Amino acid sequence: MQAIGIKRVYEAPAREDGTRVLVDRVWPRGVKKDAARVIQWMRELGPSDELRQFFNHDPARWNEFRKRYRRELRSANARQMLKELAALARKDTLTLVYGAKDETHNQAVVLREVLERMIRQASKD
Repeated sequence: MQAIGIKRVYEAPAREDGTRVLVDRVWPRGVKKDAARVIQWMRELGPSDELRQFFNHDPARWNEFRKRYRRELRSANARQMLKELAALARKDTLTLVYGAKDETHNQAVVLREVLERMIRQASKD
């Protein structure tokens, strides 16, 4: 398994980022599409509007956010996108790009956990 990184879209892209995929439901403010250097925008993989509003970047709601977001990631559409990301991560470094200011409490952190678990499970089978 290659590395799965996470990085704010406002940080400069780097060669070591490998394949960059934006995982926000809403395009980040003030970022031009070409400057983001993402190969794909998986907006449907971002948390629902309801969940984003519930969380509101409040670290006190982090555990509940993680639980609810993982539940959202069980949909057929989300599972398919996760499989695509896992396949990319097996080939090269994958960087999940997000817009939130908080680097430890955001959906990319949860997605990396989910993807790493998927890849570990697949390698056991």
